[in-house]
Amino acid sequence: MAAAPAQVVLPEAGPRPASSAMIWSALAVVYVVWGSTYLFIRIVVEANIPPMLGMSARFLLAGVLLATFLALRSGIGRLRVTSRELLGAGVVGLLLLAFGNGAVAIAEQTVPSGLAALLVAAVPLWLMLLRVGGGERPRPLTWLGVLIGFGGAALLSLSGGDTSAKPLSVAILILGTISWAAGSRFSPRLGLPKDPLVATLYEMLIGGAAMILLGVLRGEPGRLHLSEIEPKGWIALAYLVAFGSLLAYSAYSYLLANAPISLIGTYAYVNPVVAVLLGWLILSEQITTKIMLGGAVVVVGVALVVSAERRRTK
Repeated sequence: MAAAPAQVVLPEAGPRPASSAMIWSALAVVYVVWGSTYLFIRIVVEANIPPMLGMSARFLLAGVLLATFLALRSGIGRLRVTSRELLGAGVVGLLLLAFGNGAVAIAEQTVPSGLAALLVAAVPLWLMLLRVGGGERPRPLTWLGVLIGFGGAALLSLSGGDTSAKPLSVAILILGTISWAAGSRFSPRLGLPKDPLVATLYEMLIGGAAMILLGVLRGEPGRLHLSEIEPKGWIALAYLVAFGSLLAYSAYSYLLANAPISLIGTYAYVNPVVAVLLGWLILSEQITTKIMLGGAVVVVGVALVVSAERRRTK
């Protein structure tokens, strides 16, 4: 999954946008860049970079760059956190990045990037089920969206036979989306650093370090041969660091502070459309009738959930 900030469960209200041009520019970045990360993850794993080690390099480097930027701009004191804040950031880094994003990278060894993005689009539906488990009572329209969305996800899972996707890879990807949803749901209760940029850098550093351990357990160091990595792999990894983990997050942070929640939430069903188109255009990924139908059903389901929750918070 794209490197989203911990607070995926967004605040209900924020300052009104000061500049519509900036709002739409930031939204365009989130739409296109986060949608494109699925493509570049696929390129990384196709270029002989082991998935866990590749994603660990992505987040560790991005975390170091972000920490350096914040320290130079505001002083080293800005990076200080309490042990509880560090623990909270570590839990979120494990759930969202190590298990969530890591699952995407492992799955994309056989799952086309567009299909992966469509399955990840079901995250808001898992979030809704977690909320129900916590005692909330969604609107009927929300339930309708959840049922439709999961129907589409089931159709996408069955469409793996029409592509190179292996059933085990699809299962790993679905487990990764559940981990992402759990991290997103419980992150506000974990006592994260109040500065979202500081929280994110520790999540990236801890999640990236955990990915190294997971990569070792999977035997990835024995499959890492730097001389065999194709140039496109290095380019894709650099893109994920600079654009996927730094630029897109900054744009998303700006939106959190300045844009209406109903507008921000649209990224959940625009990203997979971007991913499918890029996978088809650049990697010539197969788009079958089942994938098109299942993707459309997921997008409709998520759109209904976002619409219902927007009305609920008005």
